[in-house]
Amino acid sequence: MADSKAKESRKRKAFEAEALPHMDALLRTALRMAKNQNDAEDLVQEAFVKAYRFWDKFEAGSNCRAWLFRIMTNIFINDYRSKSRSPVSVNVDEIDDSFLYGQLAANAPVDNPERQMFAKIFDDDVKKAIEELPDDFRLVVVLSFLEGFSYQEIAEIADLQLGTVKSRLHRGRKLLQKALFEYAVKNGYIKDATK
Repeated sequence: MADSKAKESRKRKAFEAEALPHMDALLRTALRMAKNQNDAEDLVQEAFVKAYRFWDKFEAGSNCRAWLFRIMTNIFINDYRSKSRSPVSVNVDEIDDSFLYGQLAANAPVDNPERQMFAKIFDDDVKKAIEELPDDFRLVVVLSFLEGFSYQEIAEIADLQLGTVKSRLHRGRKLLQKALFEYAVKNGYIKDATK
């Protein structure tokens, strides 16, 4: 009995030290996935309960943050999204691939113009544009641009092929560019060359 209590205490302490520091990052992403505070909090809570239950399966020294995101993403895909609606079809053929990001890169060269843009202008308009992305695109955009996961990590978290991640991220970029173009012009980040 005492050995079982000591084992549970070690498990709890290890979980608190390794997993709990990632709670804010999971909540930020859950808010964009679930689109409301209550569902996001429920999603994070469910992810942490499941993570704690299966803590013995976590490999010490591996990427705990990615492991937690995978658990949360699987819960969202399996439960929340299937309850809410069926997938949305999107025609993105007419969206210019690189205009907005190209303008940002030309004005202030950096390695990652998307991340620079989100860091500079992350307010209600940007949040709304991200929330309005179809679920499949929104997930990879949030995991890449806002949480900084690599393509490979996103593929593992979302249980997708690497090519699917790249394709969805490309299409998500195109959709965001279109949604944020007027915002960027209005706030002086770029100039509309047609005017």
